[in-house]
Amino acid sequence: MEHLQAFAWLGLALVVGKLIRKRVAFLRNLFMPSSILGGFFLLLLGPEALARLTGGAFAPISERTISVWSGYPGFLINIVFACLFLGKTIPGIRDVWTKAGPQIALSHTIAWGQYVTGLAVTALILIPVFEVEPMFGALIEIGFIGGHGTAAGLGDTFRELGWPQGQDLALGVATVGLIAGVLSGIALVNWGVKKGHARILRDAKQEKEHRESLANDIATIEDDLLLECQDQTDGARTATEDKDERKPANNVIRIESMEPLSFHLAYIGLAIGVGALILTALTWLEKTLLLPLGMPTLFGHVPLFPLAMIGGIVVEKLHHKFFDGHLDRTLVLKIQGGALDLLIVSALASLTLSAIADAWMPLTILILSGIVWTVAAFVWLAPRMLSDYWFERGIGDFGQSLGVTATGLLLMRIVDPKAKTPALESFGYKQLLFEPLVGGGLFTAVSVPLVHSFGLVAMLAATFVITLFWLALGLSLKKKQRSSQ
Repeated sequence: MEHLQAFAWLGLALVVGKLIRKRVAFLRNLFMPSSILGGFFLLLLGPEALARLTGGAFAPISERTISVWSGYPGFLINIVFACLFLGKTIPGIRDVWTKAGPQIALSHTIAWGQYVTGLAVTALILIPVFEVEPMFGALIEIGFIGGHGTAAGLGDTFRELGWPQGQDLALGVATVGLIAGVLSGIALVNWGVKKGHARILRDAKQEKEHRESLANDIATIEDDLLLECQDQTDGARTATEDKDERKPANNVIRIESMEPLSFHLAYIGLAIGVGALILTALTWLEKTLLLPLGMPTLFGHVPLFPLAMIGGIVVEKLHHKFFDGHLDRTLVLKIQGGALDLLIVSALASLTLSAIADAWMPLTILILSGIVWTVAAFVWLAPRMLSDYWFERGIGDFGQSLGVTATGLLLMRIVDPKAKTPALESFGYKQLLFEPLVGGGLFTAVSVPLVHSFGLVAMLAATFVITLFWLALGLSLKKKQRSSQ
């Protein structure tokens, strides 16, 4: 009964979040997801907010319900990551690198630089002044690029390492990053238009001004001629749209013996199972070979979800050996989106506000340092690492580096609404060599255990070297492209 009540509350929260977003224009303009609004709605009704305000006299949501919700993120995050590559056509690494090499280098430079920034600020300021945990420095990348899903999914890892507040702080970073990504992204778009860096918007603005000037010059032309031209244009557009609609659909696999939803859920379960087998094997090898040599435990603290992503790639490859046709990517995305919505709501609803309140000052310093690095990396590095249409390409990486992938896509749609540049294609290819490692990938999942096991200084040195590698690689690719032109 307790689980049913907890699930009912989540349903109510999503509906309320949707209504709030519909009614409040400011939140719509921020592109705030309904799941985040619903999560804060439940948080307000729980013992962390309303109960404290009323002195414990009124709290619609009990501690038992909170405990049920706290177990959801660790399960749902595996579904989210198992879906990442299911139903996708996975090209070869060479093709990916050819089409998106510079963008891969830029996104990795920003991500690894967030670790360097966070760990350096933690070592130089936050530990001496506020005596925070060394793992504090990993929260920028976990919260910003990893987002709410990754932050919530690492809850068990934080608890195993004796720092349960880490999940609450990571969720706080993710929330601020999402808002900052949209607000600073819009500001950078306006800056790019003013400076002429946003070429598509600049050309559109010039074209509009030219059309207005031309319209004034030919204002005496008869209206019927203008209408005739408009009719011809509309007819051509309609013919083109009809032609596009007649294109054959993708070769999606047909399933007569099973509900398509059940079939795709089975594949998601298989992907998670393959990931569990990989993690079990790695844990066994570590326990058998490394721990007797005195090495610290690492894979024993690694969560399952990044390996569920690897399991998804394995299952996708095996699918084509036994079945004709592709998995329904649209259905996979719907399952992933539903799991992510429930994950975010349950994670925010079970947030411990006291953990954030106790660390608000070091958390603010950490977040501001992460924002400064990310903005500086976009403004200074993107034009030096990306060739054509650097602004349209780089703004997507910037949005993803502060918020989530959707934030990056949103900003790219603003600066390139009709996808006239290669930015969207490069962004998609980049994900294939980005997400498996950082942004919620394998290294994101092991970053906190690595700091715990090997120390802050060692991790700072390692991430600094990796950042320099990607930076040098990106600059060399740009130089190579210039010489070949």
